[in-house]
Amino acid sequence: MAKLAITLTRSLIGRPEDQRETVKALGLRKLNQTVEHEDNVAIRGMVNKVSHLVTVKEQ
Repeated sequence: MAKLAITLTRSLIGRPEDQRETVKALGLRKLNQTVEHEDNVAIRGMVNKVSHLVTVKEQ
């Protein structure tokens, strides 16, 4: 399967708690941190929910 490189590019300050928890569940803690995940429906849904805070590259 393909992998996704997900980078936190916008701050979580002032964001709703559900968006903060989604970013945390993706494994992102700091600004500009990048994590890799397998490309599946669950991860795509999480990325879609916080798409305005992250950038995604397919690898």
